[in-house]
Amino acid sequence: MNTNDVEAITQKLLNGEFDVTLLDQVVGAAYDPVSPHRAAANKALMQLQEAPDLWKAADSIIEKAQNPQSRFFGVQVLDDAIKTRWKILPAEQRDGIKSFVVGKIIKMSSDEALMKQEKVFIGKMNLTLVEILKQEWPHNWPSFISDLVGSSKTSEILCENNMQILKLLSEEVFDFSRDQMVTEKVKRMKESLNGEFSQIFQLCEFVLEHSQHPGLIKVTLQTLQRFLTWIPLGFIFQTKLIEVLLNKFFVEPTTRNYALDCLTEIGTLQDLEPQYDPLFRQLFVTFLQRLGDIFTPETDLAPAFEYGNEDDRMFIQKLALFLSGFLKAHLKVLEVQESHQALITGMFYLVRVSEVKETEIFRICLEAWHMLAEDLYKSEHKNQGFYDRGSANRVLNLNGDATNGSSRKFLYSPVLSGVRLVMIANMAKPEEVLIVEDENGDIVRETTK
Repeated sequence: MNTNDVEAITQKLLNGEFDVTLLDQVVGAAYDPVSPHRAAANKALMQLQEAPDLWKAADSIIEKAQNPQSRFFGVQVLDDAIKTRWKILPAEQRDGIKSFVVGKIIKMSSDEALMKQEKVFIGKMNLTLVEILKQEWPHNWPSFISDLVGSSKTSEILCENNMQILKLLSEEVFDFSRDQMVTEKVKRMKESLNGEFSQIFQLCEFVLEHSQHPGLIKVTLQTLQRFLTWIPLGFIFQTKLIEVLLNKFFVEPTTRNYALDCLTEIGTLQDLEPQYDPLFRQLFVTFLQRLGDIFTPETDLAPAFEYGNEDDRMFIQKLALFLSGFLKAHLKVLEVQESHQALITGMFYLVRVSEVKETEIFRICLEAWHMLAEDLYKSEHKNQGFYDRGSANRVLNLNGDATNGSSRKFLYSPVLSGVRLVMIANMAKPEEVLIVEDENGDIVRETTK
């Protein structure tokens, strides 16, 4: 095949009856790094992608193409049509696209072996379905959530992929929607997702309680983590969710990191009513009990991070996020007498995490220590004049006075000693210089390399 052949095939695909075999040849040349016709083939694909009616052949491309890249090309053409032409397509064509996409996803995600083999392609089809949902749901497809939840109960393999779709939908509606959809549309989708969330939550609960399938449990925890940023608080604090996360999944090494992601989302919720304060204290105390079963506050984490596997390193980083985020959000909540010990224990754990030689982890911890230092400084000088010479001993807490500021400083003093050592160890090394006499007899400074 030469360049003229590529141009001839392109014209035939554009003007004649669409032949998927010919498309495979063009795609093969475009993705062959040593093909002399690669540039011409890429140009041909761009021409095809811009053809206004090529989307009508997308189903044939996806079903019949032998080259995997041709199938992805077909999905891309379909995506472009959904994004740019959906509103002007006749209702029967829109229904046809919906039926094809849903049918293809169900077929491919109902077989475990096929799902593993086609994981990337199914992921692309899931994104296509979400593009349709952004156009059709909830007004033209009100039964979508019910249909998805219902089909999830028929097969664990199908349920696993349905969880991926729910995760993508949540991300699109709550995270990425600002620049892609009009405000009114986003509002309607959020209201609908909120209104139907009880079905989704019941499905997640059922999976977490009964499933033994590792892949399904993993994706359910990941999906749940996306939901925790916006779901009504009753689903978090008036159910067994926190108990299940702490006592079933956090203690299990294979699910620990995913459970910790969920707990971090819960633990960093703030500006809530005071009625939730005891629940946050209980969460923190129970978390430290479970964490104590894994390692103690005296454990040196640096070797575990340096020589551990990827999951171990990820766990330490996620632990930094949880402890730092929780303390920043709920420090005052934990400063009551009943949780003093848990608060100090949690901070000792954060000191151990801060000692790990990794820049990003140290930055995460540093935010919490900065918050604590600033808070203590402000409370120390809120009740007493900093420039009052007679109060010098009180400022330094030399007398053990029980003012609010000094008593808080006394509470944190064991932790602050460890924090000082961490800060000193991580300080930037000053420039080393030598004072020498140059050839002219002048005293100069030399920088050592």
